[in-house]
Order: sequence, then structure tokens, then C-alpha cells
Amino acid sequence: MRISDLRFLLALILPLLTVFSLLFAPQNAFVSTLIVWWGIALLDMLLPKKSPDPVASEQSAGYFQWILRLYVVLQVGLLLVGAYAAARSEWLVVLGVAFAVGYITGAQGITFAHELGHSKSKIDRFCGWLLMTTVCYGHFMVEHYRGHHPRAATFDDPASARYGESLYAFLPRTLWGSLASGWRLEAQRLVQMKSTWARSPLVWSTAASLGLAVLPFFMLFSSLAGINTAQVAMKIVVFFLFQSVVAFLLLEMVNYIEHYGLQRNTDGGKREAFGKMHAWNADHVVTNSLLANLQRHSDHHMHAWKPYATLQDTPEGPRLPTGYAGSIILAAIPPLWFALMHPRLAKLQAAAA
Repeated sequence: MRISDLRFLLALILPLLTVFSLLFAPQNAFVSTLIVWWGIALLDMLLPKKSPDPVASEQSAGYFQWILRLYVVLQVGLLLVGAYAAARSEWLVVLGVAFAVGYITGAQGITFAHELGHSKSKIDRFCGWLLMTTVCYGHFMVEHYRGHHPRAATFDDPASARYGESLYAFLPRTLWGSLASGWRLEAQRLVQMKSTWARSPLVWSTAASLGLAVLPFFMLFSSLAGINTAQVAMKIVVFFLFQSVVAFLLLEMVNYIEHYGLQRNTDGGKREAFGKMHAWNADHVVTNSLLANLQRHSDHHMHAWKPYATLQDTPEGPRLPTGYAGSIILAAIPPLWFALMHPRLAKLQAAAA
């Protein structure tokens, strides 16, 4: 293992820092999270934009996979600490705590669930389902692998943003489209497997998400907080649901920037093979270290089973103006986003002509 491979341990620092913040200063959770978000965007701009070269596929595979598995434990702990902090806080602070937790469960939790879901290990795929269940977005575990990957960068994919489509037009389309597609694909799988809904992991994940939203563990927190049980219960429910919303909105914001305006040829009803030109990439070392090389997105789509540490950059392909943290901020201002991205798309089209 190389010294540079230790950078992926940075992924474990953010949830630990958030736990510390929630235990000792939950009233600052919202502002602290914004500082972290903007700080990552700033570091992406200031530090070298080239991440270390990928490792060989056989190198330290266990080390890289155990980082993801250890994160699963940290996220469970983070949610429990978040619920504890929410139970003891005023309502405005509850929302700030939920935002702080949702930022982690969305930016990192869903990213690692995505990576675990691509694993051939049943244990890892179960961990992926567990992470997505904690953000009430279990259908991602169906739609992403059986829907998004085959259809990415086409009009058939609800998670691929179209040319000229703003983030705010994209979000309702992808939220509903991905949900409907996930359940439709699961229904098709059950028919093909001659199975029943009672054996569907999507059904069990959805039921578990609903159960988590009303789980009666609030009685423990009420005794610690010294306030009435009903109020504590409501705060924990609001915390859990709001952190879920923050998490899956972050996911869809990332989806927006990953394939914006890029289209595969579908003439004759047959999709062009996914290539390096069909996803936006960035190779900023901070975000790639925190998000398991997610910004090497073209290589991921071309080799879906490839472990994250082995993904390669595609510098000759489409490049984002900055890393994901900054690109989401840019996408939130549509005129600015279009002004930066449309010239890039024009150059790509001219080069392909």
C-alpha cells in the first residue's frame, strides 16, 4: 500500500467531526456544515487537480473495502447521536442538526452505498441497502444499477440532466422518475424470477425506512432530555425525515452535474456504448479522497464493477469547471451554470464533428 492511499481515510473524518460537533455544539451544526462544504470547494480550487494514480486491482483490496464497511458503522452512530442532539434541542436547532447529518449521509453515505452496491459481495450489497434505508431512498439500489447504468446520458434516464434544463426543473423530474422506475424494474425482476413482493429487498427497505421514522426509541432520549415524550418523539421524527431529504437531494444534485447535456446516440433504438465522453469528470484530490473517486465518473460507467481505488481519470473527456462541492453551488445558480457549461458542450460537439 502506498502512502497516497491513506488519503481515503479522510472519508472517516467528516462523520467523526460531525459527531463531535453534535455532542458539544449542536446549535452550530448548520453553519459548521456550510463551512465544511464551502471549505471543500475552496480546497478543490487551490490544491492540485490531479489525484494520485489508481492502484493495481490486486493491491490492498481489503483495505479499501474495509474503509467503506467501517463507514457504515460510523453512519449508524452518527444517526443515533443526531437523534440524541435533536431530542435535546430547540426546533430551529433540530433542523440544523438534520442538515448537518443529511450532508454526511447524502454526500458520503449514498456515495459509499453506491460503491458497496457495485460489489460482488452479498455482505457489501446488504450494507449498501442499509445505508440507503437510513435515508428513505431504497429504490436507488434498484434504479441505479438496472436503470441508470444502462440508460445514462439518454433521454430515457430520469437521472441524466438535459441541455438547458435547470437544476430546479431537473429535481422533480428525477425524484419522481427514479422512484417510479425503481419500483417498475423491481416488479419486472420479480416476474422474471417468479418471486413475490414479500421477498423483495425494496419492500423490506421501504418498510424499514417507515419503521425508523416512528421507532419508539425516543423514550430513552426523553428521559435524558427531561422533556415530554411526545415532543421528543416529534423532534426525532422530523430529524430523521429531514436528514433523509437533505441526503437524497444531494444525491440528485450530483446526478444533475454528472451527465448534464451529454447524450449517447440512440438512432434506430439501439444505445451507443457508454464512453468517456458521456460523463463529466473532475480529478480534484480532496473530493476524490472523500467520495471514493466518484469524480472519475466516465471510467466508473465504462467499468461498473471496478473498485473505486482502481478507477482512472479521463483527462481527454468532459471536464467540470471545479469539483463536485463547487459544481453543486454553481448549478444552484442556473445562469452561471449555463454560462460555464454550454461553451464546454459546444467545444465537445465541435471536436466530435
